[in-house]
Amino acid sequence: MFYSAIALTPGLQLLKSQSLQPEKVQVFTAGISESVQGFAALPAVEWELEKVSELIPSQGLLNQEFTSENLAAQTEENPFPIIHLATHGQFSSNPDETLILAWDEKIKVTEFERLLRRRDQAKLTPIELLVLSACQTATGDRRAALGLAGVAVRSGARSTLATLWSVQDGSTAELIVEFYRQLTNPQISKAEALRRAQVSLLKGKYKPPYFWAPFVLVGNWQ
Repeated sequence: MFYSAIALTPGLQLLKSQSLQPEKVQVFTAGISESVQGFAALPAVEWELEKVSELIPSQGLLNQEFTSENLAAQTEENPFPIIHLATHGQFSSNPDETLILAWDEKIKVTEFERLLRRRDQAKLTPIELLVLSACQTATGDRRAALGLAGVAVRSGARSTLATLWSVQDGSTAELIVEFYRQLTNPQISKAEALRRAQVSLLKGKYKPPYFWAPFVLVGNWQ
């Protein structure tokens, strides 16, 4: 059976397409594995970030360290080309209900967009890839069809990996780790890395589409 690599774009205009060079495969991670602010725990997040750090040079924040202030400071002071947020996220047509969960607060979509724009405007290393390995981070409606993923691309991120519906913690961690393993190969594009990671779940214990189908790449597919 043949499986195609697919990417989405929130508009007709694409940012300049280019592949991640091996020296650029470095990642800043921020994650929450414990229950906070009424959101369920994501116990596989610690394993996910640990395995990512074994594959790719990384620096990160976990649980209590992952505050909105620390996130803003780290993304500006340490401009890694990949930002990986392993936490809850939700999208609604109501901006007050559109957020990324930090330990200390819910980061509203407008604040999240400003944070990304500050780095872009400061002409720091561009965000080549933003990974949102969380819940419903690409869900949209008629007002913003690609949700937070679309916001990220509009704010200067070259591409965003996100999900279309609530995802299972353990299967997500396995897919994300395989995605990064594939991404370390300079001959493989982001879209192809995602395709291979999805196929790895499909051929393993997570065969139902529920586990692997919600992951989408928005923006630059290279």
